[in-house]
Amino acid sequence: MQKILVIDDDRDMCMLLNRFLSKQQFEVQEMYNGKKALDWLSQHKPDLILSDFRLEDMDGKQLLTRSRELYPDVPFIIITGYSDVKLAVEVLKLGAFDYVTKPVFPDEILITIRKALATPAAVHSSSVSPRERVTPVSVSSAKKIDKPVLEKYIWGNTPEMRNILKQIELVSPTNYSVIIYGESGSGKEAIASKIHEMSKRRDKPFIAIDCGALSKELAGSELFGHEKGSFTGALNQKVGSLELADGGTVFLDEIANLPYDIQVSLLRVVQERKIRRVGGNKDIELDLRIIVASNEKLWEAARNGKFREDLYHRFNEFSINLPPLRERTEDILLYARHFLAMTNDELGKEIRDFSKEVQQVFLHYTWFGNLRELRNVVKRAALLTDSSQVEMQALPFEITYHDKLNYERPAMTEMPSYVAVQPEPPAMPSSSKQVISEQSLKSASIDAEYEMIVKALRQSNFNKTKAAKLLNIDRKTLYNKMKQYQQFNNL
Repeated sequence: MQKILVIDDDRDMCMLLNRFLSKQQFEVQEMYNGKKALDWLSQHKPDLILSDFRLEDMDGKQLLTRSRELYPDVPFIIITGYSDVKLAVEVLKLGAFDYVTKPVFPDEILITIRKALATPAAVHSSSVSPRERVTPVSVSSAKKIDKPVLEKYIWGNTPEMRNILKQIELVSPTNYSVIIYGESGSGKEAIASKIHEMSKRRDKPFIAIDCGALSKELAGSELFGHEKGSFTGALNQKVGSLELADGGTVFLDEIANLPYDIQVSLLRVVQERKIRRVGGNKDIELDLRIIVASNEKLWEAARNGKFREDLYHRFNEFSINLPPLRERTEDILLYARHFLAMTNDELGKEIRDFSKEVQQVFLHYTWFGNLRELRNVVKRAALLTDSSQVEMQALPFEITYHDKLNYERPAMTEMPSYVAVQPEPPAMPSSSKQVISEQSLKSASIDAEYEMIVKALRQSNFNKTKAAKLLNIDRKTLYNKMKQYQQFNNL
């Protein structure tokens, strides 16, 4: 049995990864900080190391460097947050095999682990990461599907999408700021990227920033950069994302989540195209095009005092309204086959299509998470499929039972055999000799939290914003927990 060392100071994440990877027949060793991990590595050699980028006592660079001194042939995979991707890329250059971003998707991390373990040891021993040796991928499996779907993005055939493409062609050559409205997962970043690719700035950087993932304390540093010593922990000068995008396009996703004081600073960027790093005393001129996106109407947020009205008017030189996937049902199978072709290529499979029954389920499901949810459902189904077409048993429970149960979870006796479910907690034995471990208590806590999330989602008719309010957490936290708990338990 292959051994994986999991390093993360979030013990719940370690437990979830341990649960999931153990089900996949791996032996898992958990460590909660870098020092203890290195002490363990001095006595044991794992087959793979999976580590969070930010630990309490060291970062991914330090841990990678020291672990490679011990075992240069052991693959090292980084788990990183959205805002740390640039740093994770630096770790790749030092020899890490790959990185995955939070929230962690089970199928994604499993594919990455299996790729790493299948890669020859000589590759891991090299100072160049496998990502830098990418070879052309085979497209033979894609030929099973009629459309040329291996492009990064495809555009639907509905009148609404054709109209959006016309708007993109119209606004791309200009320097107008653009607001893209659409639900989470509906493809707003794809539109922003397309505008950039069709503009005169296409050869310059395209930087995408998820404003919902920026903490209030660090948002200024992430966007504008900071000078050395400007605040506690600012050990070096940092170039912000806006400065990195100089000459190109910056895409600010979920702009309404940006802290109000940062909106004030951003107004100056929009007006004067100048920034000042945190702790700095010098203005830096930038040549930027700004595209923003929101899943709520910015004029309503401005009326409610959540978003600066003057900033809204600065951005609102042009707007695009992206309809949710449930309103363009004619495109659902087109997108599903596109994602299937991409997953075929990634997994080396030759799944030709979806069964007729699966197609009907896809067409009648509401797709609360839009294209992002459809993509993840297809990826998961492809991973579980060994035949020439995807069948019903490869779909997750919430898809197959959507219409029958009106979002209500069925009794255990009604659950089909292929659905992985949360077990009922066992009855406590009367014997006082029964030992309750710390691990079992944590598992019970995770299971209880999962059940609360499911109940809140059902009560809010699967509206994640309302469910988050019921749980007294923000929407981003709910989204991350759903991915961490629900998807790990469903596989």
